[in-house]
Amino acid sequence: MATYAYARVSSKSQNLDRQLDCFRRFGVHPACIYSDKLSGKDFDRTNYNKLMRKLKKGDLLVIQSIDRLGRNYDMILKEWTRITKEAGADMLVLDMPLLDTRARTGDLTGRFVADLVLQILSYVAQKERENIKARQKEGIACAKQRGVRFGRPSVPCPSDFEQIVSDYKNRTISIQDALSRAQMKRSTFYSYMNLLTR
Repeated sequence: MATYAYARVSSKSQNLDRQLDCFRRFGVHPACIYSDKLSGKDFDRTNYNKLMRKLKKGDLLVIQSIDRLGRNYDMILKEWTRITKEAGADMLVLDMPLLDTRARTGDLTGRFVADLVLQILSYVAQKERENIKARQKEGIACAKQRGVRFGRPSVPCPSDFEQIVSDYKNRTISIQDALSRAQMKRSTFYSYMNLLTR
């Protein structure tokens, strides 16, 4: 049975030292510490996947905090299940001791308690996401009632736009000339042109 640890930060400019220090203090061998400097949006991470290939039944995986595993609680729940149920490994989250699947004394096992805590965290995170979306929706509706406009201001279409498009399509003018005459950015020009030719 081996003890592994996984550290993650979202970008190359961020520092892993705090997480690595926690693992060393816990006693994880440096060769068993894996890390990535990548977003937590999914589990497509080189070193994480290397670690998952090594993880066996009875091993322990240590992370410093649950968000180091990922930022989406639905995905974290699935991954937690894959590690603890399918692979048969244990999990320990250092900054939340209740998230420790190793067996404890008493009637309840650590795995049951940890799974329960993770489910609660997932529920709270999901409810918070829903509440944020609801507040945003209400705020936008109220702002619209007050006459607030959202999005970029629309770019006026010049009266000779059809001619500009025709000249551009007939290759009598370049795209740069067309943009200059229409006083538009390339994306706006193509958007209007597509509307014109529908």
